[in-house]
Amino acid sequence: MNIPPVARRARFALPAVVASAALLLSATACSPAGSASASNPSAGSASDTSVPTLAVNQAAADLLPASIKSSKVLRVAIPTNEPPTQFYREGTQEMTGTNPDVARLIGDALGVKVDIQVTNFDSIIPGLAANRYDMTVSSMTPTTKRMEVLDFVDYMQIGNAIAVPKGNPAGIKDEHALCGKKVGLLTGSYQLTVNVPDYDKECTAAGKETIQRNEFQDTRQAISALTSGRLDTVLADSPILNFAATQNQQIEVAATYEFAPVSVGVPKESGLLKSVSAALSAVIKSDAYTKVLTKYGLEKSAITDARVNFAQ
Repeated sequence: MNIPPVARRARFALPAVVASAALLLSATACSPAGSASASNPSAGSASDTSVPTLAVNQAAADLLPASIKSSKVLRVAIPTNEPPTQFYREGTQEMTGTNPDVARLIGDALGVKVDIQVTNFDSIIPGLAANRYDMTVSSMTPTTKRMEVLDFVDYMQIGNAIAVPKGNPAGIKDEHALCGKKVGLLTGSYQLTVNVPDYDKECTAAGKETIQRNEFQDTRQAISALTSGRLDTVLADSPILNFAATQNQQIEVAATYEFAPVSVGVPKESGLLKSVSAALSAVIKSDAYTKVLTKYGLEKSAITDARVNFAQ
């Protein structure tokens, strides 16, 4: 499903990037209201060990830069434990979820091994700049700012969600009700760096207090703060909060909105854009892509066009 360019989002030329990387990390998903919403992951997703595979797409593999053709390895940065988009398979240190599985499909199409390297979200762009990683599949929104240093190829769509304590004691119905509230946010996220500044402007214009920002390295920490009464709400990616609400009876999702594509990111100087774009075009047309999204209850997050550098 193609998404119109309604949402506002954006992502580096490698030279002066490390100093400014933190400013570029406006984070994850989201776009226009009324787009398809992500359903809850199936109860068996965490225990399902099957990983769909894909045949090599030789045309895409031929476009790989010489360094990757030689190593036959793609180092892929993926954030910390955030089911269903990425999480450790129970009892192991093996990452599963939509992002690791999509990364593996890209590797299949390119005929290379995928080496998943887990890191905090706000460390991904500095890590790409320092050549610790070749690529990221991290639900990253392609913003114009990030595009100063990274190239992007869309691979699925997700949205924003607002989680509240069960019963919604603060009466938060949507993003316009966040003024003056204690809101949990992922460090470096799109919600923190793009959404909240916009919401604060609305609050100020209405003569209300701005949002009380509380940053966390992962959404689980934010949800723990929410259930302990330290927060009024958590604002994060819809798949993560929708899943969390199915696992934790103390919280519920008050609103889900602003769906838009998220993208694979590669450094501009890496020479990977053409090969990754060709690989993703093959991936999203495959049954394996549908199986991966369905496995985690995100079949409505499917897209049909692997757009290149389409800023949100």
